[in-house]
Amino acid sequence: MRGERWRAALALAGALAAPAVLAAPVERTGGADRAALRPVAAALQARAHGALARFYAARGYWPLWIEDHGRAPAGEALLALVAQADRDGLDPDQYRLGRMAALLASARTGDAAARAEAELALSALFARYVRDMRRAPKARITYLDAELKPGRPAPEAILRQAALAPALLPYIARMEWMDPLYTRLRTADPRALDGAGRRRLAATLDRLRLLPGPWVRHITVDAASARLFYYDKGRQQGMMRVVVGTPETPTPMLAGMVRYAILNPYWNVPPDLVQRRIAPKMVAGASLAALRFEALSDWSASPARLDPRGIDWRAVAAGRAEVRLRQLPGGANAMGRVKFIFPNDQGIYLHDTPQKALMAKADRHLSNGCVRLEDAPRLARWLMGTALPAKPGAAERPVALAPAVPVYLTYATATPTPHGVALLADPYGRDPGAG
Repeated sequence: MRGERWRAALALAGALAAPAVLAAPVERTGGADRAALRPVAAALQARAHGALARFYAARGYWPLWIEDHGRAPAGEALLALVAQADRDGLDPDQYRLGRMAALLASARTGDAAARAEAELALSALFARYVRDMRRAPKARITYLDAELKPGRPAPEAILRQAALAPALLPYIARMEWMDPLYTRLRTADPRALDGAGRRRLAATLDRLRLLPGPWVRHITVDAASARLFYYDKGRQQGMMRVVVGTPETPTPMLAGMVRYAILNPYWNVPPDLVQRRIAPKMVAGASLAALRFEALSDWSASPARLDPRGIDWRAVAAGRAEVRLRQLPGGANAMGRVKFIFPNDQGIYLHDTPQKALMAKADRHLSNGCVRLEDAPRLARWLMGTALPAKPGAAERPVALAPAVPVYLTYATATPTPHGVALLADPYGRDPGAG
């Protein structure tokens, strides 16, 4: 460690040694605590300026970090995190941690002004640290909705989110404003990785820094491990296996809003699959109706149905002609019983599948880019608040989601293990040095 970083870490070592603090945060609503902290609130009102003044005014200038007797366990946890900010792609020395440790020591003397100064410094440090963490200039993701495109969050918003947590110390110590995989991977021991492995780890952390924390209701699809996670109320609500795109048809990195579900969906067959899989069957004498497909005139909202006897299937099979086909709803439909739409021009969505056996495969990079769900009814219950109909219907039916739910399609080729960090395959060649 260099400069102030090592001094701050040493100063905090004793304060952070007792894990019991995390399990038993100090109750701050009692009369004795309020009496002890009232002078601190008055000092905050006199000293706070700008964004910090707005934040503290909204809470009656009540301290967020400083507890009775000048203790600040959540503040000590924050300093310990920032002392390792190099794991976040940041320089710990830029945060003046030696000064922060000195302010915390002064706050324990009982002086209200010293406590207010430490309180304001901790809030400023936390807001700056979170804002800096959210920058991931090397990561690339397409934002489909303006509301998801990240800007640097306002200090008041960062502090307000922390203040709304049930307990501040766990929120800080567990970095609950960040994606849970990010926090686990950040603390994993990378010593077994060589230089190339460390660059891959850094690339994964960059991608994960773009994701919200578990207090935001959202879905994350990790195309590298072919798994889907969904979060709400500060914790992971569920996980399932998925099938994602092949190396030739990779699932893109996208962020969008799941705005509606389609029950009993049609499947619009990609032209290359019509050519390779269906046209040869028609040339051999198959019935389009028996295959449960119908031919349409075009891709408009109201196409005309075509008589399959008038289609030159040999030309379609040879690639000289194209025809629009869609598979009718039903148990064999490639979309299964439901698909979830986050509107995008790449035709990517989450959907059910009748091919459940694919979920048992170790490598599930098998689709044309869309995400096939292991348990679509379970995700439907979480998204829609109700179960899917017991029996599939005969007609396609859209169901709006209110409110819409964010979904993030990411790519994490590094994963934490009990012994450090493991590297997954990089099927899409997105990691540093690929290709």
